[in-house]
Amino acid sequence: MVSLIVHAALAFGTVWLIVRANPAIFRRTATGPLLSGLELALYGIGIASVALGWYFNVTFVVDNTDGWFNNPIWGDGSWQQYIQLMFDNPASSSAGGDFTVANVLILPLVAVVWGRRQGINKPVLFFVVTLFASFTFGWAFFAAALERQRRLALESSTVPSDQHQPVAGTGAIH
Repeated sequence: MVSLIVHAALAFGTVWLIVRANPAIFRRTATGPLLSGLELALYGIGIASVALGWYFNVTFVVDNTDGWFNNPIWGDGSWQQYIQLMFDNPASSSAGGDFTVANVLILPLVAVVWGRRQGINKPVLFFVVTLFASFTFGWAFFAAALERQRRLALESSTVPSDQHQPVAGTGAIH
């Protein structure tokens, strides 16, 4: 159980590092609501996935260990047993294999490449948070960061109407 508490602390710490590394993204917009509907939906889905996953993680550890202190690497209630059970039968193996490829290969690739293109600092942390919170939370948090960037860019591209200046000789407004 201690290993789950450590995982939770690492999840919160990783989220804090992402926000701290990207203050320009995770700042309040000058206009509009604190969070857009899409951001609310993404954060809500991400948090719900953490709650659902952690319910089963706690159940797994409680059902497979004798107390608070157990080896999180191998043995009963460990990562080794968890992965072994994830590939216990063809149905779970199909889902487990697909999840593993998506989480370990696709998410880091997309987050790092696309994140860097979008100017996100330390985008690999969106992958790291999946190791401690949930796969869905990492994706949702990354997508919410992109949505926030879109809103901020849209906000900064609009020029207030009192700052429009006529362009000399054309009659056009600049």
